[in-house]
Amino acid sequence: MTGAIRTSTSTGAIRTLGPNPATAPIVLHPGDAIATGRRVLYIILLGALTALGPFTIDLYLPAFPQLEEDFATSAAMIQLTLTGTMIGFAIGQLVVGPLSDKVGRRVPLITVTALHVLASVAAALAPDLLLLGAARVVMGIGAAAGGVVAMAIVRDLFGGRRLVVMLSRLALVSGVAPVVAPLIGSALLVVMPWRGIFVVLAAYGMVMLIAASALIPETLPKARRQERGTSTVLQRYRSVLTDRVFLGVLVIGGMTFSGLFSYLSASPFLFQQTHGLDPQGYGLLFAANSLGVVGGVQISSRLATRFGPQWVLAFSTGMLLLAGAAIILCDQLGLGFWGTVVPLWLFMTACGFTFPCVQVLALDRHGKAAGTAASILGASNNGVAAVISPVVGLISGRSGITATTMASVMAGCAVVAILSLWLIVRPRSVGMLAP
Repeated sequence: MTGAIRTSTSTGAIRTLGPNPATAPIVLHPGDAIATGRRVLYIILLGALTALGPFTIDLYLPAFPQLEEDFATSAAMIQLTLTGTMIGFAIGQLVVGPLSDKVGRRVPLITVTALHVLASVAAALAPDLLLLGAARVVMGIGAAAGGVVAMAIVRDLFGGRRLVVMLSRLALVSGVAPVVAPLIGSALLVVMPWRGIFVVLAAYGMVMLIAASALIPETLPKARRQERGTSTVLQRYRSVLTDRVFLGVLVIGGMTFSGLFSYLSASPFLFQQTHGLDPQGYGLLFAANSLGVVGGVQISSRLATRFGPQWVLAFSTGMLLLAGAAIILCDQLGLGFWGTVVPLWLFMTACGFTFPCVQVLALDRHGKAAGTAASILGASNNGVAAVISPVVGLISGRSGITATTMASVMAGCAVVAILSLWLIVRPRSVGMLAP
């Protein structure tokens, strides 16, 4: 025989038979038998799908001052459109995740992405703030499928340390996209009004819809959808929500995203109105912060395979708190723009360290309910962030958003994350990842 035959074993592994079956390797996970080129293609497509959610949420952030002027409303009301998007994103994930475990990955992905395209067109045409807010909620629901299904597909295909590597690529996208999106939004505002941003999002969604339909395979066979103990939605939720480690990293992920989105929702007003940056300068600031996220994710994935993701979290959550406290201290000392930007970059780097470790600890333990676990993780991240991020505007009141009010929320989130790590996850109780 010149080709190769894949046969299943009783352990669920796959043996790839070549010229000498006696020496053929046993592949523990389906993705281990995928050619490198095909694996790269999947990561590119799944990364682009994952980015749809953050781009939907953040691409219009630089337009906040324009929205405030056009609709003759307050900054807090404009921030509520962001909150509505994140709530829709959370609800969509709670629906799409369990559904993908029940009917497979492709159908929910294609259906909900099509909903995103329609909602984006509606947002572009919205005549008032109320209808814009409603369209944003539906856009959030429509963008939910990308991130949830992408993580579930990766967990379908991979496990152990290779899962760390693959999820780190998606974590890089999910961590960088919220930071890069305002940069792209700033560039778009140079050549189009704010409504054009939603036209761009509709086009992006359409491209993803076509790519998913043509190139993403079904990775959850029918037989695996009915495995004992995870055949119903209730059983899948029970298996995930009774896991102490999962609950702990759920809190850590939610607090990290809340700190990140507190910065994202406050920064258009802080840096454009207080520090006088134009949209392009504001976008460049985000580009600089994205380098911190990129570096954090890449270093984190390497350290996690060697020392364990739980110990990387011990470092990164402490770094989140120190960076938040440094922003407050520098602002109170009157150190101005650079006194905020430098520790803010450290905070973003710490977020990059945190994202992949949260995903690995959450998904590695729940291969049979990967969609459900991913949906709960994503819904918690965005739902909690949706509630907490507007607090910056509320505590600032009429005096305006400052670095101190922004960083106070960021530091508070870091404290909760640290307590969750040591009191709920308990790093010493978590074993090392399998090869």
